[in-house]
Amino acid sequence: RDGEEGSGNGERERGIGDGALLSPQLVYPHDFRLTEKEKTSICYLSFPDSYSGGLGDTQFSFRLRQAGGSRSSPFQDDGRYNREAPVTLQREAAHYFGYVYFRQVKDSSMRRGYFQKSLVLVSRLPYVNLFQCLLQLIAPEYFDKLEPCLEAVCNEIDQWPPPVPGQTLNLPVMGVVIQVRIPSRVDKPGSSPVKQCNQENLLPAPLVLPSVHELDLFRCFQPVLIHIQMLWELMLLGEPMVVMAPSPTMSSEMVLALTSCLAPLRYCCDFRPYFTIHDSEFKEYTTRTQAPPNIVVGVTNPFFIKTLQHWPHILRVGEPRMSGDLPKQVKVKKLAKLKTLDTKPGIYTSYKTFLHKDKTLIKRLLKGIQRKRPSEVQSALLRRHLLELTQSFIIPLEHYMASLMPLQRAITPWKNPPQIRPFCQEDFMKSLEHAGPQLTCVLKGDWLGLYRGLGEMWQPGGSNPAPLHTVGLLDCSCPELGQLPVQAVLFPSVPAHSQGWGGSEGAELS
Repeated sequence: RDGEEGSGNGERERGIGDGALLSPQLVYPHDFRLTEKEKTSICYLSFPDSYSGGLGDTQFSFRLRQAGGSRSSPFQDDGRYNREAPVTLQREAAHYFGYVYFRQVKDSSMRRGYFQKSLVLVSRLPYVNLFQCLLQLIAPEYFDKLEPCLEAVCNEIDQWPPPVPGQTLNLPVMGVVIQVRIPSRVDKPGSSPVKQCNQENLLPAPLVLPSVHELDLFRCFQPVLIHIQMLWELMLLGEPMVVMAPSPTMSSEMVLALTSCLAPLRYCCDFRPYFTIHDSEFKEYTTRTQAPPNIVVGVTNPFFIKTLQHWPHILRVGEPRMSGDLPKQVKVKKLAKLKTLDTKPGIYTSYKTFLHKDKTLIKRLLKGIQRKRPSEVQSALLRRHLLELTQSFIIPLEHYMASLMPLQRAITPWKNPPQIRPFCQEDFMKSLEHAGPQLTCVLKGDWLGLYRGLGEMWQPGGSNPAPLHTVGLLDCSCPELGQLPVQAVLFPSVPAHSQGWGGSEGAELS
């Protein structure tokens, strides 16, 4: 259990491709409630979906839709955590995150000639760095000592303090103290992590994590650095995208990196870092009778090349390759060139970017590779660039939304609530002439076209869930509007009570 709310540790053993055993061998704590459907899904998601001859240990992550209605948790905090945490790190009400440590080694005593086992940590918190670090400590010991080890670890984790945004936690486990700071909503976006403290009194010295969640963005994006602008636009517009990778590790890291492009805003569409042919939503995502859903999905099974080739954007990545001293960059290709067999790495799409590439950024990153600049510095450059893009795009929208709100002096308990002026796309576009992204971003291009692309999702009455992505972006960027009926501004025909996009209580999906 992760110590903060309902979560669990489970493991399962099987041969790759063997669907005979569909139940975890162990689940800790024993009272952690999972439906049979959820257990089966976790089992399939905890192993590679296609044959892998690689030996050794592998780590990856997945995101699973909760089956059934809401469930009570012994770690409810009346919403305080979600109110104080950044929107990108809020506890999810309708999904679980799974963090996997998979081991495959030769073993002649096993029927298939291999020892294959996974340890999975399940949580509602997107703390990918913290939980993967925890698994690195637990899993090797567990594979040797089995259940007694897991029971002892769970007893230690039960004593951990709850995650309080803004606080530095010391988390003891298996003779090691993990020290990590929980980010807060009041942290300045793009600022360096706060220096950890209280190390001198801890023996042994703590294992300090610089972040609970941030990936090595530069390493994840190495094969697509020259296309970072396109990928940011696709995430902003909530476009459906498939990431095809050779391993669950590369698949999950690329999807998580893509969805983090909009930070400090939350990516408000669905995303699945790792998805298999056994998933209950397989038919929903592969059907050709309707448009693909607004989701970023990561896959490894070559079978998906055929079943998802009708999707509008497909990112195919291979094993990291170098061209001299530089990482080999994938090319943008037409969807018609997507072959069922032997598909080469590339971005298969007909999408035309609205903004120009930032050639200065690309040169700085490539020069950094030649000079062997540390990866964390390269990642910081990338994050700063993406942050500036997101802020430049959203600030004019924030200002216009604020202008629709009634003045504070007009709000009084002795009068009827003042009316919020309706959103007018034409007026907003006019406001960009003197207060647009050009004031804060040097990047040139068709900014108005990009706003219109997002504006196409503002049309009410459709069945496409993409408008919720737009509303979610506004909710993230304008937290002071959280108590106001923003939907009444954007979608006059949408009932104000259907607020699955905001607050700490997300809509329950079933």
